Amino acid sequence: MKLTGFADEASRDLDKQIAATKDIGWTAISARMVGDQNLHELPEAEFNDVADRLDAAGIVIPEFGSLIGNWGKKIDSDFDITLAEVERAIPRMKRLNTQLIRIMSYAQNPWDEDQNEQERFRRLREIVSRFSDAGLTAIHENCMNWGGFSAEHTLRLVEEVPGLKLVFDTGNPVFQKDRSKPAADGTFPWQDPFEFWEKVREHVVHIHIKDCENPISDDVEPAYTMPGDGQAKLREILADAKSRGYDGWIAIEPHVATVFHAADPTAVDWQQCYDSYVEYGKRFEKLLAEV
Repeated sequence: MKLTGFADEASRDLDKQIAATKDIGWTAISARMVGDQNLHELPEAEFNDVADRLDAAGIVIPEFGSLIGNWGKKIDSDFDITLAEVERAIPRMKRLNTQLIRIMSYAQNPWDEDQNEQERFRRLREIVSRFSDAGLTAIHENCMNWGGFSAEHTLRLVEEVPGLKLVFDTGNPVFQKDRSKPAADGTFPWQDPFEFWEKVREHVVHIHIKDCENPISDDVEPAYTMPGDGQAKLREILADAKSRGYDGWIAIEPHVATVFHAADPTAVDWQQCYDSYVEYGKRFEKLLAEV
């Protein structure tokens, strides 16, 4: 297993992302934000500078954490915006020798509204096809998107979208209801992370590590924890992955010091973020060794 992480949770400054990665003892970053922009949104000259600095530091980028079809984009949004993101991402992935790009299946609608499933499938087919044609792999994350409603929804995406692979996020099931299991009163139970993993694992080529506790309701942020201290069943999932010969990348995405999508990142204590990111990485290495 190879270890990486979303170092923009340590800092939005690239030099500090590199420093935090090296403080843990790693040489890989799952690229997402530099400054206030996603890597595939940076102006060309800025991206080239970032790429050169990563090369000089000996840092590899196994994954792009893109904005493509993410939880902040509705399914009726302009698809040309998505396609432009795809076309910008492809040459940048090739420049950095990055094979994997995280995508999603657009924001969840309220459950009592039309989810526009066929449009989601149509868009993802086009997205995945463009990356596949370029020799790259699009991986869908079980986040606050249609595929994240349940393991069954994710498997439906795999069935409907040829070539789609998965990144499994251990923490996301903890704060999402399982929409495949309606109770008689119309409520839904919390998802079970290990059950979700078991159902989708044969399609998983990448893993994100978060840990947290069930929130008080499904419309508030959960309390994120250090790895192994929450309800994400990290030990069970990692032990099962090891027993099945998983040898891909594992990326930490702590959310401990700050939720990544906080409304006001300027109010964040970035030194705390840096320190907690490094601590998280070291604790995760210890947990993985124990498993």
